[in-house]
Amino acid sequence: MTGTHQSKSRRAFLKGGGIAAGAAAASVIAAPTVVAQSPVVIKMQSSWPASDAFHEMAGQYVKLVEATSGGRLKIDLLPAGAVVGAFQVIDAVNDGVIDASHTVPVYWYGKHKAASFFGTGPVWGGSATTMLAWFHSGGGKEFYRELTQDILGLNIIGFMGFPMPAQPLGWFKSPVTKAGQLKGLKYRTVGLAADLFQQMGLSVAQLPGGEIVPAMERGVIDAFEFNNPTSDMRFGAQDVAKNYMLSSYHQASECFEFQFNRDFFEGLEPDLQAILQNSVDAASSVNTYWALKQYSDDLAKLQTEHGVKVLRTPQEILDAQLAGWDKLIEQLGKDEFMKRIMDSQKQFVEKVVFYELMNAPDYVLAYNHYYPGKLAL
Repeated sequence: MTGTHQSKSRRAFLKGGGIAAGAAAASVIAAPTVVAQSPVVIKMQSSWPASDAFHEMAGQYVKLVEATSGGRLKIDLLPAGAVVGAFQVIDAVNDGVIDASHTVPVYWYGKHKAASFFGTGPVWGGSATTMLAWFHSGGGKEFYRELTQDILGLNIIGFMGFPMPAQPLGWFKSPVTKAGQLKGLKYRTVGLAADLFQQMGLSVAQLPGGEIVPAMERGVIDAFEFNNPTSDMRFGAQDVAKNYMLSSYHQASECFEFQFNRDFFEGLEPDLQAILQNSVDAASSVNTYWALKQYSDDLAKLQTEHGVKVLRTPQEILDAQLAGWDKLIEQLGKDEFMKRIMDSQKQFVEKVVFYELMNAPDYVLAYNHYYPGKLAL
C-alpha cells in the first residue's frame, strides 16, 4: 500500500469516526432525563414484641422483599402495640390503618373459629409442613379466601409461610404426669387450643405473648405455652417456671400469616405483587433454617444455664388431647363450612402422611445409635 493511499484511508476513517462520534454525542444530548423512582413504603405491623424471635423472623422477610425488589419496595416493620394490639392487626389491615401485618390466623379466630384450621386445628396426624402443603396444593388457599373475603367480607389478601415445629405443652411449676393433674389449672393458650383445654378441664386465658410472664408472676395463670424455646426464653419463661414440657397436639401445625390490605396489594404493579408473595415462600425457608439452629441452641441454654428441666409430655396426656379433639371435631362439624375444611384436610393428610410415614426411616433408632442415652430425659 502506498503512502498516499494510506493517508486517504486514514482521513476517510477519521471522517467517518467523527460523524459517528458526533451522532453518539447527539444521542447522549437527546436522551431523556432519568428520575429515580421513590420506593413504595409498606407499613407493616407484627403481632410480636420487638425483642421476640418472631419479630426478628418478620425482619428476615423484610430484607428479602427489599433486596428482591431492588429498592422499589420498602417495608416499615413495627412491633405489636405500635399502632394496634397484637390481636387487632387484621382489623387494622382491613381498614387500611396499616398496609400489612405479620401474624398468625389463631389471633383472629374470635371472628370465626375456622381461622384456626389454618394452623392450629386438629392435628389429624400431619405436621405443620403437611398443613402448609394442604394450603398451597390441597385446596386450603381457596378455603382461606372464601373465609376471609366471602364469609367475613374482609378487605385482605393473605399468604402462609414457615411451618413451625410442634408447640410444647408448655411451662409448669411442677411436672405433670397425669391428665387429671391438668384439671383446674389456669392456663394460657389461644384459638381452638383454648377450646381443647377447656374440654380437658382447664381454665383458659387467651393472652398475647408479651403479657404471659407478667400474668404468671401475678398468679393470673398457673401454667402457659407460647411457641418455642427461643421466644419462651426471651419472654423470661425460665424465671417463672422450671419445668418445660415438649410435645403436644394442641398446636402442632401452625405457620405465619402475611396479611395485606387488598386494595393496597392489588394497586401495586404485578411484579411487585409477585415479589411480596414469592418472598413469603423464600422467608419460609430462611425462617426454618434459622429456627432449627436457634431453637435448639436456646433449648440447650435453658437446660445448662437456667436449670430448666426439659421433659416430654406423657402419652396419657396426648391421648386425652386426642379425645378432646374428637369432641371438638364433632361440634365444629355441625357448621357446613368448617366440615368442608375438615373433610378436605383429612383426605389430604390420610394420603400424604401415609406416604411420609411409610417412607421415613426410624430417625429415633439412628439418633440413639449415635447419641445413646441422650433421649432419656
